[in-house]
Amino acid sequence: MNRELINVIEQMGREKGIDKEILFEALESALLSASKKTLGTGDNVRLEIDRRTGHLRAYVRKTVVEEVTDPRSELSLAEAKALNPEAELGVELELEQERPPHDFGRIAAQTARQIIMQKVRDAEREGIYSEFAGREGQIVRGVVHRVEKRNVILEIGKAEAILPEREQIPGERYNAGDRVRAFVLEVRRSTKGPQITLSRTHPGYLTRLFETEIPEIQEGIVLVKAAAREPGERAKVAVASTKRDVDPIGACVGLRGTRIQVISRELRGEKIDIIEWSSDPATFVARALSPAKVSSVTIAEEPGAAGQRSALVIVPDNQLSLTIGKKGQNARLAAKLTGMRIDIKSESEVEAEHEEPGEELVDALAGVDGITGETLASLREAGLGSVEAIVAAGVERLHEVPGVGERAETVLRAAREWLAAREARGEVEVPDAGSGETPLT
Repeated sequence: MNRELINVIEQMGREKGIDKEILFEALESALLSASKKTLGTGDNVRLEIDRRTGHLRAYVRKTVVEEVTDPRSELSLAEAKALNPEAELGVELELEQERPPHDFGRIAAQTARQIIMQKVRDAEREGIYSEFAGREGQIVRGVVHRVEKRNVILEIGKAEAILPEREQIPGERYNAGDRVRAFVLEVRRSTKGPQITLSRTHPGYLTRLFETEIPEIQEGIVLVKAAAREPGERAKVAVASTKRDVDPIGACVGLRGTRIQVISRELRGEKIDIIEWSSDPATFVARALSPAKVSSVTIAEEPGAAGQRSALVIVPDNQLSLTIGKKGQNARLAAKLTGMRIDIKSESEVEAEHEEPGEELVDALAGVDGITGETLASLREAGLGSVEAIVAAGVERLHEVPGVGERAETVLRAAREWLAAREARGEVEVPDAGSGETPLT
C-alpha cells in the first residue's frame, strides 16, 4: 500500500463522480473479505488504509478475560494492564497487529477487485437515483438509444430512462439519435439500478412547458392553476394573474399566437384552449366549457357518493353540440379541468321537464285511483302529455310508462270517456286508437 494507491482512488473518484471516502471504505471492506479467505481472520478484525500515505494497518478487538481460551479474540488481564493500566475484565480493547495481511493470493485479489467494482456500481446507482429523485415532475432532455417493443429507451446524462408506449403521444415515432423532451413521472430503486419513467402525455408535462416557454409564468406573474389533456388532440389550461394589469390569457398566447404555437408543436399539434381561472366554481365551469356559451351553471351543495361535486349546466339549444364537443371531448376536458361531474342540458329540455301537465289531462284522469303528480310527469316525459296522445298511444304503450303499469286500461278508458263527453258537446273529435291495439268496451 503506497501513494500510488491513493492516486488510483482519487482518479477513480473523479472519473466516476464518487466520493473517494466511499472508495476507501470499499477497498478496506474488500481487503478484509480477502483476508478472511486466506488468513481465516474473525469478525473482530478491522483494516484501515491511511488516507494520506496509503499504508495499511490491521486492528483486532479482544475481550479482557481471567483465563484465555481463544487467543484470537481474548486477552488476559495482565496483558491488558500492560497495554492500558485502566483495563478491566470484560472490556474490549482494539490492538494493532504487528504484521497486517498483505499476501492475499490470486483468488483473494479477485475477490477484492469484485467487491470494489460492486461498491463503485452501487455508488454510481445511488448517485443517479439521488440526482433524478429530486427531478420528479420536471422536464428532462434525452437522446433515443433504442426502441424495445414500442417502449423508448433514452439516455439522459449518465442514466437510462424509459418512455413507455402508454406515455407516448399517439402517432409519435422515434428513431435512434432523436432528441426528446419528456416529463419525469417516477424514479424508483430496483435491483438493476434506478428506474426512471418518463411521460409525454401527463398534464404536468403541459404545465411545465408553459413554465418553460412563458416568461410571466417563470416570474410568478401568471399562474397555471389546472390542466387537462387528451394527448395529441386537445387540452385545456386554466391560468390566473397575480397582477390586475396583466392579461393571463394574452401572456400565454403571445404576440400572434407565437408562444402557444411553440407548445402546440412540441405536443404534436395538440390544440390548447386557455381559459381564465376563477375562484367561483360556477364561473370556472362556465369558462371551462368554452368556446361554448352557457346560460346558467348550478353547483350542487353536497358532493356525490364519490366525494365529487357536480354542476348542472344549462345551454341554449344551438350551443348544445358545441358544449359537448366531438365525441364528448369538450365536456370531458372541462370535467377533468374543474374536477367536477358536469351534467349538460339544453334550455328546451329543461322547459319540457318543468312544464306542468295540461289542465285537460288532470281533469280527464281525476277519477283514476293511484294517478299522482309523478305519474303525470312520467306520461309527459314519455310524450303523452295530452288526452289525445294517450288515446292514440293504446294500452301497450301506456303499460310501459312508469307509474301507469296495470292501470293502463283504466287510464285509456278514462281518456276516451273524457274525449267522448267533449265530442258529445261538439268540442273535439275522438282520435283512432294506435294500430294493433285491442278496442276497449
